[in-house]
Amino acid sequence: MFKTIVVAVDGSEGSKKAIRYGAQMQAQYEGELLMLTVFRHHSLLEGSMSMVRPQTPENIDDAMRGYAREVADEAKVLAKEAGATRFRAFIKSGQPARTIVKFSAEHNADLIVVGSRGMGDIEGFLLGSVSHKVTSLASCPVLVV
Repeated sequence: MFKTIVVAVDGSEGSKKAIRYGAQMQAQYEGELLMLTVFRHHSLLEGSMSMVRPQTPENIDDAMRGYAREVADEAKVLAKEAGATRFRAFIKSGQPARTIVKFSAEHNADLIVVGSRGMGDIEGFLLGSVSHKVTSLASCPVLVV
């Protein structure tokens, strides 16, 4: 039934629960679990920081990509501990909800699993949560954990 399951991962407790659900479903349906961590490109932030202090991190995107890699590595450990046997982790840059939906479509996902609350609580309050946007944009079923 669910051969390709995409789980959105951001390091939050909600996404860790989503990994556990996704891992259980992967094992049950013998599909593949694809875990996706999305980080935002911050070139405007980088430019504004350089006006404030002459010494800025070499590249904010590299630092964010490094953190996303840590989150993805932790996701693989959690998936294995939860019983998943076929899983991979991916890192992408972009707007979270749209990137999750686009990635899922590109990989012919049968299901997207997201946590109900992620790391961006303030953004969720102002712009609408990522999970809500994913449910609105996705063409496949979305499980909100």
